[in-house]
Amino acid sequence: MEGPKKALIIFVRNPELGKVKTRIAKTAGNSAALKIYRQLLEYTLTMADAVAADKFVFYSDKPIQHEIEVKTSFQKEIQCGQSLGDRMKHAFSLLFNKKYNKVLIIGSDCYDLTAEIITTAFHSLNNFDTVIGPAVDGGYYLLGMKKYNAHLFDIKAWSTQTVAAETIELIRQQEMSLYQLPVLADVDTEEDWNKVIKRVHL
Repeated sequence: MEGPKKALIIFVRNPELGKVKTRIAKTAGNSAALKIYRQLLEYTLTMADAVAADKFVFYSDKPIQHEIEVKTSFQKEIQCGQSLGDRMKHAFSLLFNKKYNKVLIIGSDCYDLTAEIITTAFHSLNNFDTVIGPAVDGGYYLLGMKKYNAHLFDIKAWSTQTVAAETIELIRQQEMSLYQLPVLADVDTEEDWNKVIKRVHL
């Protein structure tokens, strides 16, 4: 008997000077911010390659040829929509329409995220309707569901300290069960990145 079809969405920004890691750029400059983003992106894609699921990289814009080294097994898409919520709605809707029945989304900001954590998230959907990985800053580094529900993206203000809490409340309002992963830290500032360097000896 064939198992459930699993899809992993990876939301990325095109690595262009002055357009990535703007909070890091404020203290370290645009070139340093771009270099750090490339390292985060490379880590995320390499880590995701070890996950047993179909992988879809959703770019913020049309990918520049050879700009990002993406595994040939990864499928490429472009994000659609104005707000982050709209873009995530589109991505989830697209994959559920492709008949996937377990769909997760991650970004490329979390150096603590591992293939094992993502595998745990997929496994949790055997018994729960949704799964979330809260971030230290109040957002989340992972969200997943086994049935499409657009209401989970009806957040009043993205990139705030209440995004994870609001999402959890929306899940409860929809009477969906939830599995929570460990809280991890995103890399948003130069200080965040320096903590990663000390911890993993980059």
